[in-house]
Amino acid sequence: MSGTSLDGIDLVYVSFTKNKNWSFEILASKTYDYNRDWKIKLASATEVFPADLKKLDVDYTHFLGGIILDFITQNKIKVWDAVASHGHTIFHQPEKGLTLQIGNLSKLAEQLGGPVICDFRVQDVALGGQGAPLVPMGDLHLFNQYEACLNLGGFSNLSVFNNQGVLAYDICAVNTVLNFLAHRLELPYDDGGKVARKGKMIPSFFAFLERLEFYVKKPPKSLGIEWVQASIYRGIDQYTNYPVEDLLHTYTLHIVEQIVKCLPEQGSVLVTGGGAYNTFLIEELQKKSRLKIVLPTPAVIDFKEALIFAFLGLLRSQGAVNCLASVTGAKQDHSSGKIFIPNSEID
Repeated sequence: MSGTSLDGIDLVYVSFTKNKNWSFEILASKTYDYNRDWKIKLASATEVFPADLKKLDVDYTHFLGGIILDFITQNKIKVWDAVASHGHTIFHQPEKGLTLQIGNLSKLAEQLGGPVICDFRVQDVALGGQGAPLVPMGDLHLFNQYEACLNLGGFSNLSVFNNQGVLAYDICAVNTVLNFLAHRLELPYDDGGKVARKGKMIPSFFAFLERLEFYVKKPPKSLGIEWVQASIYRGIDQYTNYPVEDLLHTYTLHIVEQIVKCLPEQGSVLVTGGGAYNTFLIEELQKKSRLKIVLPTPAVIDFKEALIFAFLGLLRSQGAVNCLASVTGAKQDHSSGKIFIPNSEID
């Protein structure tokens, strides 16, 4: 799993068991950081020519294969049924019928010498869906002891459980913007929200953010980096005279405001993703929310999305539904993802 905030590539080796319900055990996990060269390539990929993007896809697939093989070797993994790979999202414009995750070529199965299940979003978009969020299927089966599951990654997305199943959608940008601002201070990220905590509210910036059109849309809805660039980065350019800590402070409070509007009124919410370590963000969220905020083990905080894409791969290998029309807006529930085995393909 590679997220839009370019934190790195998350890998898990996980075992799933089904008795009455599904359960899991994370046997090994690791995040491989991107070097400067790969960060530049991936961050600028939306601006390259099609031929260069095709080459990047090939190069990234080979790069990803090397990392997976290293993970297998380091952890002395002898038995694995399949690799489920999300890849790295370059474009996500479902309203135009477009989504692209690189690193999902058949060459990956050949390089690894075993089955690969990947490209989970394309089929849903072809069926008229958003292609996202896909994590709610895993939330529904693996974490339904909570009233809701909140992921704070490049974007915040929420799964809320009810009698009809699960309601899920993207809420707002999180680390894609917080990291963007932290980079202005030559920091990779705002550790624990310490810089944001020191800042002050910029009322006009907060008001600008709260007026963004996406927030009044009804689910199903999802976000991509293109939206962040067009709607938020350009807006930030109007506030370059303000200290970065004030921008971070204000944006963090905006995140909290948008999330609180979406949370159930009571119960508990499981919070995962890199934003779970942002102490300032979590404290402000707890102040404004009536729910009990639950932070799980570091392994679940860091690797829940990778874990769930492994689960989606398992469901796809069984031909079971892994994508919910009620969440993505597709024409129907379906089993999404391509299956590659060396020298052959199952659509």
